[in-house]
Amino acid sequence: MPWLQLKARIAPEQAELLEELLMEEGATAITLQDAHDDPVFEPERGTTPLWDETVLTGLYDDLEGLPAMRERLAAAWAQAMPGEPCPEIEHELLADRDWEREWMEDFKPLRMGQRLWIVPSWHEPPDPDAVNLHLDPGLAFGTGTHPTTALCLEWLDDLALTGELNEQDVLDIGCGSGILAIAALKLGAGQATGTDIDPQALQASRDNAIRNAIEDDDLRLCYPEELADIGKAATFPVVIANILAGPLIELAATIAGHAAPAGRLVLSGILESQADEVIEAYREQGLVMDEPVIREGWVRLSGRRPT
Repeated sequence: MPWLQLKARIAPEQAELLEELLMEEGATAITLQDAHDDPVFEPERGTTPLWDETVLTGLYDDLEGLPAMRERLAAAWAQAMPGEPCPEIEHELLADRDWEREWMEDFKPLRMGQRLWIVPSWHEPPDPDAVNLHLDPGLAFGTGTHPTTALCLEWLDDLALTGELNEQDVLDIGCGSGILAIAALKLGAGQATGTDIDPQALQASRDNAIRNAIEDDDLRLCYPEELADIGKAATFPVVIANILAGPLIELAATIAGHAAPAGRLVLSGILESQADEVIEAYREQGLVMDEPVIREGWVRLSGRRPT
């Protein structure tokens, strides 16, 4: 059976009302997407900012009565927003497909470095003897497919190969899905601490830890301001921050301050054009920075605090 899809380009302030009206008309699902290439980075905690032009889509399994539905939507909008025209609503029919299976097929096991594989939860590991991290891409927040995450995973794998990760304590700032902290543990770290400003990220990290048989005591999760409250030392032998260049620069003193003497630091989420500014910010904090590693326009920076 085909599906009916209604779609409208709206301003952020129109989203709540139109979503409510489409749901009242029996929408099976509502999605909000960027109408352009204008990503929203690092929203404040507790907020859900939208793009300047957002595409709102409603999906229906009932194909009957579309003209009457349009009339009801227009009338309800006019009553709620007198004097403001209702957004133009387009429609199309979608062929019935197994969307979940097609989505799952997009995610394959990924090899990171020499030892590590990222394995979607519904796949068998290609190499059972490798270090396999089982992840549910449906949780988002970081799946290993983006160059920044892959570069950090490869860096951790290299630390494990050289013995620098062995039984070390790791701090993952902006942990997202927990993929980097969990990978560090599976590669030999002694304990990991993950911080994030988003409660959903902390929950995703805990879910992925359970999926990988990681004990609560091995992966400590908290908001950044709670780091001291969980009894962790101020400094760590290994610090990871895969966020964005703006926060990396703004928080340079805090992030660099968590690196112990002789401690290793890796930074990512940085565009190639931003690398020099980030490097300078961390050199000012006393770190010795390595040459950047670049992939698909994204940069990984690493360094070490002198002893």
